[in-house]
Amino acid sequence: MELYPAIDLRGGRVVRLEQGDFARERDYGTDPLTVAQQFADDGAVWLHIVDLDAAKGDGNNRAVVQHIARSLGQRLRVQTGGGVRSVDAAKALFDAGVTRCVIGTAAVEQPDLVAELARAGRRVAVGLDVLGDEIMVRGWEQRSALSIFDLLPRFSDVGADAVVVTQIHNDGMGGGADVDGLKRVLGATSLAVIASGGVGTVDHIRELVAVDVDGRCLAGVIAGKALHDGAISLDDALAATRSPGAAS
Repeated sequence: MELYPAIDLRGGRVVRLEQGDFARERDYGTDPLTVAQQFADDGAVWLHIVDLDAAKGDGNNRAVVQHIARSLGQRLRVQTGGGVRSVDAAKALFDAGVTRCVIGTAAVEQPDLVAELARAGRRVAVGLDVLGDEIMVRGWEQRSALSIFDLLPRFSDVGADAVVVTQIHNDGMGGGADVDGLKRVLGATSLAVIASGGVGTVDHIRELVAVDVDGRCLAGVIAGKALHDGAISLDDALAATRSPGAAS
């Protein structure tokens, strides 16, 4: 399983939200590039960046993402999402050195974008943010009236690398991931599944490593707040992803 340490950006700052609520924001007061460099120094292979402003449609942090990718592209594979809703927006990120773009709202509203980018040789993931089973869009502020299980079949053979599933109920809370929901997703798609939302301890990561649905396991886990708060060290998180697949 791959570990994706996460940086959420708002107004150029490293922040975390609780359950996607912009009114429940914690500002870490740290420089995004410095944080990314520390992750690289500590052994991370991937970095997951979310542009919260772009996701909400209230400006963007694209210059910050591009700066990180240009500065650390030789050391980290950068995966980024939030407001990537056009070929041009994705191209600007890829040209800066981003390895993979996560297409969220646009995957719901204009699903051909995922296939178009994949056909062009770009690495993309589908980002599905769910409240229960319902997909939320536009920075988690609008309901789609669609279930994740309605949408998953659309992306089974369009060339996407993976689907990133964020359970909003769990996100930023540190109480563990939605393991049952992730198992249902694994059973419903052939795509690689990356789990997001709820990781607060090393045992939560081990629990995700242990998930097995008919021989299929989760491909990755995104961890943000627990790393920024110091509840988990990156070294311990990386070690947990290499554990033999049994929760302690």
